Amino acid sequence: MSRTVTFEDVLAARERVKSHIVQTPFRESVLLGKLCGRRVFCKFENQQITGSFKERGALNKLAQLTPEEARAGVIAASAGNHAQAVAYHGRNLGIPTTIVMPVNTPIIKVNRTESLGARVILHGSIFDEANALALKLADEEGYTFVSAFDDPAVIAGQGTLGLELLAEGAPEFDTLLVPVGGGGLIAGVALAVKHLRPDVHIVGVQTDLVPGMVHALEKGIGAAPPVRDEKHLTIADGIAVQQVCRLTLDIVRRYVDQLITVSESQIAHAVQQLLEIEKTVVEGAGAVGLAALMHHGSKIPGERCALILSGGNIDIGMLAKIIDKGLVEDGRLAQITVQLPDVPGALAGATAQISACGANLREVTHHRSFNNIPIGQVRVTFTVETRSRAHVDQIVRALGDHGCVLISS
Repeated sequence: MSRTVTFEDVLAARERVKSHIVQTPFRESVLLGKLCGRRVFCKFENQQITGSFKERGALNKLAQLTPEEARAGVIAASAGNHAQAVAYHGRNLGIPTTIVMPVNTPIIKVNRTESLGARVILHGSIFDEANALALKLADEEGYTFVSAFDDPAVIAGQGTLGLELLAEGAPEFDTLLVPVGGGGLIAGVALAVKHLRPDVHIVGVQTDLVPGMVHALEKGIGAAPPVRDEKHLTIADGIAVQQVCRLTLDIVRRYVDQLITVSESQIAHAVQQLLEIEKTVVEGAGAVGLAALMHHGSKIPGERCALILSGGNIDIGMLAKIIDKGLVEDGRLAQITVQLPDVPGALAGATAQISACGANLREVTHHRSFNNIPIGQVRVTFTVETRSRAHVDQIVRALGDHGCVLISS
C-alpha cells in the first residue's frame, strides 16, 4: 500500500464510511465564546457510537482488507479509543480482532473493548510498549496490524472529519484546534482542510507531559523520547504517544501552522468547563483544544475558532478527580492554611469568618506536631468551596482581619 495520503484518498474514505458512522454535531458555544473572548465552535466527536473519532480511520482500513486478511484477523494497540473502534467495526464486518492495551488503561475502555468482541491483552506501562507487542504478534500469528496513526488508510479516514467541518452549511471558522498524539487525526484533518481552505490556521495541541510531536519536530524521528518517567500518567491518556511516525510528521510539517502544549491542570479545567457549560463529557485528550484556547489564547490567532472534541471515553473515578482539579484551576475549590492559638473558640472563630463570607467548608485538617509549629499554636488547613479566585482573596482577608496568620492559600 502507498505510504502517501492524498485529498482523493480522503474523498474515497468518505464514501466508504459515511453510512456507518455518525455525522456528529458541529455548533457554536456562546458561553465558551464569552469565556475565551472570541467565537467558539465545537465538533462533538465524543458522540460517535464508540465515543471517539477513531471509528473513521479504523473503518476505512478494515473496509479495504482482502478476504484472506479479513479471515486471518487484525491486531491493534491502543489506550482505548482506537481499540473500541477496531473492535466495533471488526465485529460488524466479521473480522476477528485482538487489541493490546497498556496495563494502566482506564477499566471502562478495557471492558467496552471486550464487550465488543475483541480479545484484549494488557501489556506495558505506555502505548509504545503495547504497540511493540502488537507488531510482534502480527508478525508471529499472521494478523494484519491496524495502526492507530501510522497508516495512510487510517489517516485518510480521520480526514473525513475535516470534510465534515467544511461541509455546506457548517459554521465558518478561521482557526482550528486539534488534539495531537501520534498525529493521525491532525494529519488527515489538516490535509483535507488545507486543500479546501488554505487560509485556515491549524493548531495542534499536546499534553506537556508527553509532547511527542513537538519533540519529533525539534529532534527528528528516533530521538530519545521526551518523557522518561513512564509511571507518570497523564489524564490525556488518549494522546500519550512518545514516538510519532514519519508519515504523520511529514504531513504535520507541511500543513500544521502551530503546536501548543498544555498542562494537566489546564486540561482538567477544560474538561470541567465542557461538562458544566456544554453538558458534555469529554476525556482529557479531547479537551486539550479548549485548554489551549482558555490558557494560551494570546498565542492563538483568529476570531472564529473550531475545537475538535475528539472523544468522551473517561473512567468515572478519573472524571471525579478531574472535576476537582478543574474547580481548583477555576478558583472554586481552594485550600487555605492558617496558624491559630490552640485554645477553645479559636477554630470556631475562624470557621465563622469563612461562613460569613458565604463559602462552604468541605474539610478541616489540624496540624500540631510538625513543621516547627510553636507550642500553643495549631495550623489548620481549610478546604473550601468558593465562587472565584476573588472570593478566595476575600476569605483570606477576613481571616487575616480576625487575627489568623496566613501560611498559604
